[in-house]
Amino acid sequence: MMDTSTRIDVERVLGRLDELAAVGAIPETTGVARLALSDADRAGRDLVVSWMHDLGLDIRVDAIGNVAGVWGGREPNAHPVMCGSHIDTVKTGGRYDGAYGVLAGLEVIESMIERGVRPRRPIAVAFFTDEEGARYAPDMLGSLVFVGGMTVESARDVVGNDGTVLGAELDRIGYAGPLPCPMVVPHAYVELHVEQGPVLEAEGFTIGAVTGVQGISWQELTFAGQSNHAGTTPMAMRHDAGYVAARVATHVRELVSRIGGVQVGTVGAIELHPNLVNVVAAQAKMTVDLRNTDDDVLREAERELARFVERAAHDEGVTVESRQLARFEPVRFEDRLVDLVETSARAFGYKVRRLPSGAGHDAQMLARLCPAAMIFVPSHDGLSHNVAEHTDPDDLAAGINVLFDVLLQLAEES
Repeated sequence: MMDTSTRIDVERVLGRLDELAAVGAIPETTGVARLALSDADRAGRDLVVSWMHDLGLDIRVDAIGNVAGVWGGREPNAHPVMCGSHIDTVKTGGRYDGAYGVLAGLEVIESMIERGVRPRRPIAVAFFTDEEGARYAPDMLGSLVFVGGMTVESARDVVGNDGTVLGAELDRIGYAGPLPCPMVVPHAYVELHVEQGPVLEAEGFTIGAVTGVQGISWQELTFAGQSNHAGTTPMAMRHDAGYVAARVATHVRELVSRIGGVQVGTVGAIELHPNLVNVVAAQAKMTVDLRNTDDDVLREAERELARFVERAAHDEGVTVESRQLARFEPVRFEDRLVDLVETSARAFGYKVRRLPSGAGHDAQMLARLCPAAMIFVPSHDGLSHNVAEHTDPDDLAAGINVLFDVLLQLAEES
């Protein structure tokens, strides 16, 4: 078993997590609201960049606002090993989601500096723009642009759910950088993240060696019916958009239950208009999130949902418009890096389990550009995207120890 006593300073990490969580803090909770490209996001970016400056990192900002701090290795022109994640949150986010992976990377570099360790390759710590997609769709937007899956111009034109335009907000907060994408081409990418699910804690594991990321399908459905009086309109003569949305929401649960396995589905938002107690809804707008590790199964779920939506709308005499918000195929991480994570965790004496990620992460985008992997640590009660999100300090430390070891091994590669 490795000696972990002097590897990292978890109290330093906890202190930085506290400072960053104070930016956009939700009153009377431990949660955070730091939506992408908001004033709070700008303040959070400024704080993290200040810590990068303190460590003497070479700070690079690209045209979509992704930020990387690079610490030179013995061969400074070699492609760096990159780690990181994101610092934007959902409206009711926790303090660990994304931020932990970024601050863990800073801790690894600071610990290496303190211990006089200088690997062959540089090490880069990055945070990517709009990972959550909570303001601008799709999620993982910054890392998607970073790897060339979306143009900067298209990303800048994205209109947020609050009516703002991404490019204008990026300019406003001062993070439209001068560098092209990618401003750093990694030798490999490793992302440390809280699991955001219950598996590791429930089964007694400290480390998750992530095998890949589920495919993700996001749709927005808009049903247009007829507004009418709730008391005088016979049921058989209604064109109730709200009723159709309710049928679709129920069908999503029935569909994923029938498919079984790792298939999941969520209706996360429904908006009715005019949204009055005594008026039949003229319009219903809803979202559907479908995910599976098998793209063929995911596509069949999409097709079956589409058939049901058309039938339900026809039955009620309403029209439907469908808009794809995001569509990402499943990603399998490189076996060699997954093995490296698992081997490192075992060497430390941590219980480790291989598992896929149910959530999307920047690592799935970076896998298009370089070998990529992820390390998970447990989330208490499986909570995330929740102000009560929590991971125990010992687990946080364990994840950073493994990250340190994996980054060092990769950074010594020729």
